[in-house]
Amino acid sequence: MTSVETVLPENAAPSAHRDGNVLRWLAAYTASLVGDSVYFVALGWSAQRAAGPTEVGLVMAAGALPRALLMLFGGVVADRFDPRRIVLGSDALRCLLILSVAAALAVTAPALWILVSVALVFGAVDSVFVPAVGALPPRITPADQLARVTGMRSLSMRLSQIAGPPIGGLAMGLGGVPATFAVAGTLFALSLPLLLSVRLRPLAPHGADRAASGSAGADLLDGLRYIRRHRLIAPLVVTGAIVELGLTGTLNVGMVLLNAERGWGPSGYGWIVGCFGTGAAASATLLAVAGWLPRAGLLMVGTLLAGCTGAAAIALVPALWLAAVLAAAIGLSAGVFGSLNATLIQTAAAPAYLGRVTSVVMLTMVGLAPLSYPLVGAAIGAWGAAPVFVGCGALGGVGALIALSSRAVRGAELPRRRKAVESAPDPDDEPKPGPSTHHTDESTYATDDSAYAANRSAAPRSYRAQGR
Repeated sequence: MTSVETVLPENAAPSAHRDGNVLRWLAAYTASLVGDSVYFVALGWSAQRAAGPTEVGLVMAAGALPRALLMLFGGVVADRFDPRRIVLGSDALRCLLILSVAAALAVTAPALWILVSVALVFGAVDSVFVPAVGALPPRITPADQLARVTGMRSLSMRLSQIAGPPIGGLAMGLGGVPATFAVAGTLFALSLPLLLSVRLRPLAPHGADRAASGSAGADLLDGLRYIRRHRLIAPLVVTGAIVELGLTGTLNVGMVLLNAERGWGPSGYGWIVGCFGTGAAASATLLAVAGWLPRAGLLMVGTLLAGCTGAAAIALVPALWLAAVLAAAIGLSAGVFGSLNATLIQTAAAPAYLGRVTSVVMLTMVGLAPLSYPLVGAAIGAWGAAPVFVGCGALGGVGALIALSSRAVRGAELPRRRKAVESAPDPDDEPKPGPSTHHTDESTYATDDSAYAANRSAAPRSYRAQGR
């Protein structure tokens, strides 16, 4: 009997790291992220020259306000219109804005009101850009490649954080503030032709049947209800929000204060931050290379618990080298947790809701996380670093317990490229009743409870797609 290997039509696409379409998107995304980093260097230096430290903080924080206030409606826009066009339009607007500022500052000194205005407009554009970017990966690659794309995207973010400030500093040294703004605008411009060449995949049928409400407010409420009712997305979003509130301030503001409390100095802080970044980059590389990890839901919870334990323990160790080792472990655990959480939400969300789901997730980062900064600082000033780190680690652990209590999260699996093998028919064999062994679907997690239950009963051991 002859064996015939059957591959799903969607899985005929190459792996993400060999897919030119994905690589063009990734290059555009990287250029845009590096442009962001250079822009913030230029904005901070401009504010420092125009005013004092208080005003610098005001300028740097100005963009966060419209970003947080408008983010949810940016998700509605991303779901109503082509997300690629929104990203193109956003990058084009940012390019024109920053190049205009560069031209203006070439002939006049930076004024505080100009810098605040630029930051406000930039933040407003970002509120539309971020949800649209989050809605793009499922439109450019099959579901089984989303984990790999998430890892590649995380590596891109790390690269931008490493490359952006030195590029901005070099431009500042060679040409001053106008040149730095011009470099940022040029990087945004470089992303445009790459984005224009990216091809989008058609929406899945279950994502195209959303009734148009005609009202942005009604669409927003519909998206929030969708998240609340979804068996998998709801606990993942809640868990992510608790982790952002519990750990982000601790690992940013708290780490600075812990370093000062222990007297490890600037080099000690550099070792801790560098080891954390190395661990996070290793987790992104793992996802980008492997493309799939088993028992994704349980692995996500396990790495979150490990990260929370490390965050609680790092304030208790007496030696710098132990703190550096723990920081690397925290970075690795947090990176795996974040990547799996993001991928599970993306693969579970109906395409018509991806923008709104992404906007809610990002709002927890730009809205909730900064709220913890002054709280962590005040608490460490009152009680010291150790009890605050332990308490914040315990709060992150609560998020892990919420995820673990969800049956959908415990059973969550990343979609996996599978090749079904069927035998050629034997003319001497009689047809036998029973279910076909020829699998022609990806067993994706459904977006409503009835279809979810059907998938569970029909394929209890199959790999199901559920994600960010």
